[in-house]
Amino acid sequence: MHFQWYPGHMTKAKRMMQENMKLIDLVIELVDARIPLSSRNPDIDELGKNKARMILLNKADLAEDRWNDAWIRYFEERKFLAVKINSRKGGKLKSVESVIQEACREKIERNRKKGILNRPVRAMVVGIPNVGKSTFINTLAGKACTKTGNKPGVTKGKQWIRLNRQVELLDTPGILWPKFEDQSVGLKLAYIGSIKDEILNTEELGVELIGFLNENYPEILPEKYGIDPNPDGYEMLQGIAQSRHCLVKGNELDTEKAAALMLDDFRNGRLGRLTLEYPEEM
Repeated sequence: MHFQWYPGHMTKAKRMMQENMKLIDLVIELVDARIPLSSRNPDIDELGKNKARMILLNKADLAEDRWNDAWIRYFEERKFLAVKINSRKGGKLKSVESVIQEACREKIERNRKKGILNRPVRAMVVGIPNVGKSTFINTLAGKACTKTGNKPGVTKGKQWIRLNRQVELLDTPGILWPKFEDQSVGLKLAYIGSIKDEILNTEELGVELIGFLNENYPEILPEKYGIDPNPDGYEMLQGIAQSRHCLVKGNELDTEKAAALMLDDFRNGRLGRLTLEYPEEM
């Protein structure tokens, strides 16, 4: 499979981020804890190169905790402030505000010396589609102040949200980058739902994910679906279709439906806590 998805609104969103960067003290980048590097847009390093930076490993509850901790160390060694969070349930969000203040301590001190005492820290929240930016802001703010949805492209324009007297957040649309140099990155983004499913071959994607799970978490699929282990990914997909009664007319197995079911189980944590990339590989 070849992966690419860069609709016109992403070009517009990137331009908007560039224009607003001068208003910003801090760039808060959300990544998916299951694929922390593959879910980082390389353009954001360029856009935010002169700003304080913070990385949030979102959906940390869906990834293995030992690897979450390893990734935190990886980013901290590269001079990023990093926090693992679960924005859906509010896990670790209380620590985020204090880290925001820490990230902007120099800016706050400069303002204080100039006699500017009540100016809030302004942070831009960025990330790829479907990484959980809007859910993070809603949970942090304690109210539904942005649209959310478990599909890419829900946030269409910028939105300012005042958290309190100290912090204002600028929500931005999720953007990818024009070309994936490494197609394995596109594959991982497809697994987590950051590329529109409508442009993907669901069956092929399911077989690829089965191959990864067979190699790294061989017990997961047999336990979840009550099927026999099998090195052939397509045959395992057939087993899932049979186990979950995914059938078309004539009682033929519907492997496309089975693949969609398995991908949904993976994306929502029903296969357990799984990490798809590891710091020592990078």
